[in-house]
Amino acid sequence: MKKIILSTLFIISTFTFAIAQDYTTPNTGVTWTLDDIAAASPTTITISGSEYTLLGNLTIAENDAVIIDSDLTLLIDEAKLITVFGAFTVNSNAVTITALDENNPYDGFRFEEFSEIDINNATIEHGGGLRVLTETFSIDNCTLTNNVSGATTSAVIQLSRGMPQITNNIISFNENPAIGSAANSAVSAYIFNNMIEGNNQANSNRPQINLGTTMANEQLQIVQNTIIGDPTIDQAGGIAIANFVGGNVNVLIDDNIIRGNRYGITILGTNDSAEITNNIIEDNNIQGDPNLGGSGINLNSSAVGPDVIVSGNEIRRNLWGITLQGEATINLGDDANNPGNNVFAENVNSGEVYALYNNTENPVSAKHNCWIEGQQSTPEQVEDVIFHSVDDPTLGEVTFEPFLCGILSVADTEIENFSFYPNPVTNEFNFNNIFSFEKVEIYGVQGNFIASETISEGHQTVSINLPSGLYFVNFSNDAQTVTKKMIVE
Repeated sequence: MKKIILSTLFIISTFTFAIAQDYTTPNTGVTWTLDDIAAASPTTITISGSEYTLLGNLTIAENDAVIIDSDLTLLIDEAKLITVFGAFTVNSNAVTITALDENNPYDGFRFEEFSEIDINNATIEHGGGLRVLTETFSIDNCTLTNNVSGATTSAVIQLSRGMPQITNNIISFNENPAIGSAANSAVSAYIFNNMIEGNNQANSNRPQINLGTTMANEQLQIVQNTIIGDPTIDQAGGIAIANFVGGNVNVLIDDNIIRGNRYGITILGTNDSAEITNNIIEDNNIQGDPNLGGSGINLNSSAVGPDVIVSGNEIRRNLWGITLQGEATINLGDDANNPGNNVFAENVNSGEVYALYNNTENPVSAKHNCWIEGQQSTPEQVEDVIFHSVDDPTLGEVTFEPFLCGILSVADTEIENFSFYPNPVTNEFNFNNIFSFEKVEIYGVQGNFIASETISEGHQTVSINLPSGLYFVNFSNDAQTVTKKMIVE
């Protein structure tokens, strides 16, 4: 009987010894590899060739660093979490971080405040996302896919502060939105050249990029991303910036492709400075209910703030082109600093075309835009696609003339043939002001205002001192405007 008991105890003891253990690095200022951790705690990490398996929770202490600098696969057991107080770097050509069992995801990563995170060339999948509590965070050329709720329930990359860098990644088909921050966070991220597709697979009422307030003096930049919806889910929007609790909103949304979402872009609440420029915003109508969404751009604020500057966008086949609610204000083109140049086409719901719906009491300057792409329009036809004070006297007026894509009269045709010389230009150009233009303005190719000069009738000479390149010269008076290209040698 004693022998049987001893054998049984030996088996139990051996089994207990093999149970996976959580591990925390010793906080001695050392840089660790996965091999080092496996040597220090073989029940936390096991190794088979280039395949590493994390069986327990791993914590990187404040004064320690972990680096992955060789190509490998890291398999992480169910519900296990990597927490970083120190530094975590992935810098190899091909690293895969995934679940030991895809049906039982790991909890993901938690990057504590003051940690230093730099992740490159990694595939991160079947985990609980990246909870980013630190200001020092960059992720580049990575793929994040099929992640679920875990370390974060709000977004695959959930930000909290500072100026994180999210560049050149593929973020696709995750349970939650791709990138997020809390309403009261001050995050001015640089989100550049990412392919973002089919996120928010949970189909909750959230966009793929879902951000709150920003830092006061640093701009949130969402630039050159492609943001594509999944046609099988109908609640995921494109981009939302929300200021519900007070704080700063300083944002540039430029040169993105936003297609096939519930809506394109929305800014909720007041802003300090917001620019929406040069985006292609198309087919954001997957929910199909104009009472609930479907705008290419929607602005909704409970208080009047600075105008949102909107220029150079192509807005097509949404349920609405641009909608304004509450006390929202917008500048869609003026005779000062915004050249307009927005293009609208086929933004239709219930059989009606709505390029712009001004559901506020505030007036809107909306000059120099093409309101009906692909045709030469009359003012009456443009009026038909804009909803404002003409349709409801309680609403603010939209000033949309002069507009592009217009039918030219004989006099207008003569104006269109107006020219200056020489072109290319070195340090001055000349023209005969027979059309009584009152002002000449010069813009850069991005629509940025450079200079202006008041002019009179007769022969005029305008001196310039500009770097070589392409520019636009705008000649105008109260009734007429013409824009010409200028090449500076």
